Amino acid sequence: MVFIKFNLTYYLVSTNVWPEGPEPISLMTIDYTIDMMFGELYVITFVTAIKITLDFLEEHKRVADLEKAQLETELLFLKTQISPHFFFNTLNNIYSLAVENSKKTPKIILKLSELMRYLLYDTGSKRQSLENEILCIQNYIDLERIRHNDELEVNMSISGDIQDKKIAPILLLTFIENAFKHGAKKNIGNVKINIDLTIKKDFLYFTISNPIPLKTVHEERFNRSSGIGLENVKKRLALGYNKSDYKLVIKNENDQFVVNLKIKVS
Repeated sequence: MVFIKFNLTYYLVSTNVWPEGPEPISLMTIDYTIDMMFGELYVITFVTAIKITLDFLEEHKRVADLEKAQLETELLFLKTQISPHFFFNTLNNIYSLAVENSKKTPKIILKLSELMRYLLYDTGSKRQSLENEILCIQNYIDLERIRHNDELEVNMSISGDIQDKKIAPILLLTFIENAFKHGAKKNIGNVKINIDLTIKKDFLYFTISNPIPLKTVHEERFNRSSGIGLENVKKRLALGYNKSDYKLVIKNENDQFVVNLKIKVS
């Protein structure tokens, strides 16, 4: 490169090939060669740095796009796990009543159809209106009330403005179903389930509590199965929300299984 530069300058520009040097020269000296090599090295280094930076940014974008696609795929997979799980449990409820020739069966089927409409057609987006999510929860609670008669007491309170609020679909419903599955269905006698939804500014404060099932010989099996739905929800929260947008606390307190969730709904 130095040789080419020397000849181009000598024949096309000026015989004084190093005008900025200490003295005019017309021959390719050692000082000229070393000085030009450092100059060309600087240019090559600068251009190489630009190329490496552009390649890094392109690779970083490619990796980010792949991670985003992977997260969206995993989130979709988790959502598809929830719907069949929910349907099977509800169909088992209907089967039990049908075996007993219960007059409640038609009403339950009607409620189930409303739930199916919501789960099949309104849960495809990342966010669903909080109003629709609450309506779905109320339909599910009505189903359970029909099944359990006076043995089940459900206290549900809603406070704050739920208008124009968004939440990941079927998120709260999973906690509701877990409370009924492991609270009402695994306890003998009257059961009380408390549900509270409070909206303050951009956050929903959700609390649900149910009695801890009595210990049985199937306790180990219960402990394994009860964690599936909750682990699913934890993954959905981690994939669908920023860490600062939610806080989930699950604990056993005074023979009650309690879930506290603070989540952004703006």
